Amino acid sequence: MKINPFPDVLAFLEQLRRRKVYRAMAAYAVVGWLVLQIGEVTFEPLGLPGWVMTALVVVVILGFPVTVILSWVFDITWAGIRREDGETAAPAGRDAMPSIAVLPFADMSPGQDQRFFCEGIAEEILNALTRIEDLHVVARSSAFQYADIGVDVRRVGKDLGVRTVLEGSVRKSGEHLRITAQLVDVVNGYHLWSKTFDEHLEDVFAIQDEIARSIAQSLLDTIGPRERSAIKTTSSSDVTAYEFYLRGRHFMHRFRKTHIEFARQMFREAIDADPNFALAWAGYADCHSLLIMYADPRADYRREAARASKRALELDPDLAEAHASRGLAHLVADEFEAAETEFASALELNPRLYEGYYYGGRAKFHQGDVEQAATLFAKAAEVNPAEYQARCLRVQILRGLGRLDDAERESRINVEVLEKHLKWNPDDVRALHLGAGSLVALGEFDRAKRWLSRALEIDPDDSILLYNVACNYATMGEVGSALDYLEDAVANGMVSAAWIRNDADLDALRAHPRFHSLLARIEALGKSSALDTGPE
Repeated sequence: MKINPFPDVLAFLEQLRRRKVYRAMAAYAVVGWLVLQIGEVTFEPLGLPGWVMTALVVVVILGFPVTVILSWVFDITWAGIRREDGETAAPAGRDAMPSIAVLPFADMSPGQDQRFFCEGIAEEILNALTRIEDLHVVARSSAFQYADIGVDVRRVGKDLGVRTVLEGSVRKSGEHLRITAQLVDVVNGYHLWSKTFDEHLEDVFAIQDEIARSIAQSLLDTIGPRERSAIKTTSSSDVTAYEFYLRGRHFMHRFRKTHIEFARQMFREAIDADPNFALAWAGYADCHSLLIMYADPRADYRREAARASKRALELDPDLAEAHASRGLAHLVADEFEAAETEFASALELNPRLYEGYYYGGRAKFHQGDVEQAATLFAKAAEVNPAEYQARCLRVQILRGLGRLDDAERESRINVEVLEKHLKWNPDDVRALHLGAGSLVALGEFDRAKRWLSRALEIDPDDSILLYNVACNYATMGEVGSALDYLEDAVANGMVSAAWIRNDADLDALRAHPRFHSLLARIEALGKSSALDTGPE
């Protein structure tokens, strides 16, 4: 860690640079020198008295501090002169560390069908930058909300609390690739770095790495060997495998059963094209783990999750995502100690990895350690403020612990996050049914029911949705409706007895004979041993 013994002095010097005082001083010195030279050459032939030259020297000298003051107070741009004010200052809380938000690159391809590729390139650069300890990088879900072309980077900087924004565009036509990227200072809108690449598709890996390195060099004083080696955007060199991988990840972010199935197919294609692609193996393993967790507890899925995650680690033992994938495979197999070890390894490699905290919290919840689960969910929300899942599960735990004031306070924050997310993703069923729990905690029952109804209209047979509808109706005191939805959830595949036993949202049902009959039926079928991984 770098220690600054003169923080105030350096902060003042940084302000001088930001307000372009140095540039104004240099320009004034050049102009002043030229004026004096002209006076020295022309005043005597013109017969002007000597005091005129003396007066000119005094005026030039006195003009220097005036120029410095004016350049401090005003910003002179091509659009005119504007006064510096508090709104153009660097975002609060980031003075000590450079910060950046990487926006999804715009699709400028002829067919406008390369969104997955554009988002994938931006995400690869973002992930590479997160490995630099001295750089604050906004999480994907926060930055990718600003997907519109022409978004005001100053607004992005203010919303996300960053000094800089990376934006760009991609034009992909056949094997030709044109990528434009620019790093923008959100304080004044000026480009700190920009470049256009006209290359073949196979050069995409080198382009991504160069952009990431250039950003790091622009924002940091020095980059050590460790950072240089860490700034690598992908572990594959096969373009076909990479395109399948990006498609798979694009589907994964949608987080519904059908999309997870599509993602699994894409990752399999990536592996077939490049058997040594560690990230593709990790993604392939995660698909099986998520299918076990949310859809179908098949034994062959569990075996495949274990095999694929193990292969990812063999290929790249230093890949944080591989350790997180291996931990998730252990989690869906109820191997909690091994899961926690892998999540800890993932976080040691990348302390900002959301999955390490989120799935680590789930592992603790399954073991009944809800206090530690709540702590890990809070850390997950800290590293990824726009991600709602950990926030919603934490509210559930706080309610169960009787910390109602804390639950209400955090629910208000959750609803703000969810409203913003749903504005961009109105069909996100998971956001609707998890978010309804925060509305229930706030006593907004009618609004919670509207969100649940919207979710049921979109995907009425989803077992996880049905389970969470049951939870919300139970917390609203509507026991009969809650039991109906819980039975529907089990009938459609929600089979986690472990989660049901620890879920405080269902406390209102525990004395009812139908609840005991339902739980006994799950355990008798042996489903709890196959899938004690939780429906949330």
